[in-house]
Amino acid sequence: MEIIHAKENEFKDLIKDEYVLVDFYADWCGPCKMLDPVLENLKDEIKIIKVNVDECEDLAREYGVMSIPSIFLIKDGQILDSKLGFIQESALKEWINSNK
Repeated sequence: MEIIHAKENEFKDLIKDEYVLVDFYADWCGPCKMLDPVLENLKDEIKIIKVNVDECEDLAREYGVMSIPSIFLIKDGQILDSKLGFIQESALKEWINSNK
């Protein structure tokens, strides 16, 4: 699988028929940068969609993102669960698997 950097106009199509992890982030965010290698290690297990909150403000607002990183698990367009802040790889894997 891959990590997709989503644009606002394509986001709904990317999440509509799959189990995905969505990472709302910003380039200037330290914890977001710390999360990047963790997500890179998980890209073969789940489709990952990254949404830059500075470029997709309306989408961030729609999903109620107030702090970053904000991570959502979405299946068939519906939010299953969400977490805030940096998460260790082992905890993130466990969370992903528990929501399948």
